[in-house]
Amino acid sequence: MMHNIKKTIMNIMITTCAALMLLAVFALINGGRAVFLRTFFEIFGANVLIHLGLMLTKRFESSFAALEFLIDISYTIAVLIVFGIVFNWYSSTPVWYLIIMAVVIYAFGVFINIIRIKKDADELNALLQKRKNKHNASTLGN
Repeated sequence: MMHNIKKTIMNIMITTCAALMLLAVFALINGGRAVFLRTFFEIFGANVLIHLGLMLTKRFESSFAALEFLIDISYTIAVLIVFGIVFNWYSSTPVWYLIIMAVVIYAFGVFINIIRIKKDADELNALLQKRKNKHNASTLGN
């Protein structure tokens, strides 16, 4: 349980940082000079809500991975659109950029998870191979 909380907090911080970096790049390209402090907290709040919602969507598994991704990304975009309306983000950032940010950050998260799962699977396979070799050696010794 504690591991999940730490992981969720870490993911919120990572996605908040990624969103702020992408926003800063957008501002730099468009001649902006600053990202307001309140924007940090607004983005942080959006990411908290997004991650809490994604935790809920993980409880409802589908046999179609594409459907799960579509639900997750649609929820993420919906949260960003609502926050954009509430906090008037569209006066400085177009909605299409928020959608692209959401897709890029979500895809990056999926990519990182795939790498983690592959690493875990490789470690498990190595342990199983080691156990198998140990078992075979003890069987040959008898």
